[in-house]
Amino acid sequence: MSPARRRLVAGASVALCAAVLAGCNANADRGPAAAENGRSLILVTPEPVGVNPFLQLAVTGIEDAAAQAGASSKVFQSQDATTVQQEVEAAVAEQPDVLAVVGFEFADSIAAAATANPEQQFLFVDACTTEQFPNVTCAVFREHEGTFLAGVEAGMLTTTNHVGAVVALDTPQIRRFSDPFGAGAKHVNPQVGFTPLYVGGPSPFNDPARAKEQALSLAAQSVDQVIASSAAGNLGVFDAAKQSSFAAFGVDVDQCGLAPGKVVDNVIKEVDRVTADGVAKILAGEGGTTVSYGLAEGGVTLTGLEEGLAETECVIAQHPEVQAELAKVRDQIVAGEVRVDDPAGE
Repeated sequence: MSPARRRLVAGASVALCAAVLAGCNANADRGPAAAENGRSLILVTPEPVGVNPFLQLAVTGIEDAAAQAGASSKVFQSQDATTVQQEVEAAVAEQPDVLAVVGFEFADSIAAAATANPEQQFLFVDACTTEQFPNVTCAVFREHEGTFLAGVEAGMLTTTNHVGAVVALDTPQIRRFSDPFGAGAKHVNPQVGFTPLYVGGPSPFNDPARAKEQALSLAAQSVDQVIASSAAGNLGVFDAAKQSSFAAFGVDVDQCGLAPGKVVDNVIKEVDRVTADGVAKILAGEGGTTVSYGLAEGGVTLTGLEEGLAETECVIAQHPEVQAELAKVRDQIVAGEVRVDDPAGE
């Protein structure tokens, strides 16, 4: 586990609770910071960072990149999808050495900005533009590989042969956190049925109440293993798990401490490391490419596969036989012996 991730995981519960109580100042990080060499980095997020662990990782990544490069860093937080373009334009106006964005919401705005500003270097994390631009570097994830592994755990642990998912949106990209979960469960337990539910609505990534409702609905259908992939909404899923008999799976960071004894494992996306690596490549003159990170590259993993598992509060630590199968299937995926279908078709 990287030092950056340790810092994030250690403060995750406090940060989540504080953000819920205090709210979020959308552009609190915009103030200038002194740089050793005049270099500057800007990260634009698709919504306020708040309790979203995925966005928290991106912020950690840009801060780590700035520290490594002796640069300054700022974070521009969009209020919602309608202000994404505005924030990108504001960031471009500052002419940073690297302008990083995180999330599929930026596809159109980055394509337009890259065309209008050919000298500006962009880092696009977790998605890419349809057209390749020489000044856009993309870092994408094969998160479906990690989700499949979580499904393997669920398939071995279920007693009802019914697993499910509470996911933010019903889109091909986001279904990478649902469909492979069912496929992984069936890989080790052909009797398993799979039911995904999607949060949707005006705030699909920030609606704990709706996510909790969906999780309780799954529990009422005898689902006993649920992957939670609704960003800040995961808090609602974990709350439901405390009140019900199902076990949950987290994403992005180690979320086991948010519901001790109820969270089996977590699908980890190394967004912090990938963001920092992408910035470093651009500053070294190696930008303009697309790099895919999966299990083989260490860009996607599970808490159950990392060092220090015994010190976590993850349920998987109590099941060495499941850990052994997890490592076996991980190696088979990396070797190409097990194929994981990508819902996004990439």
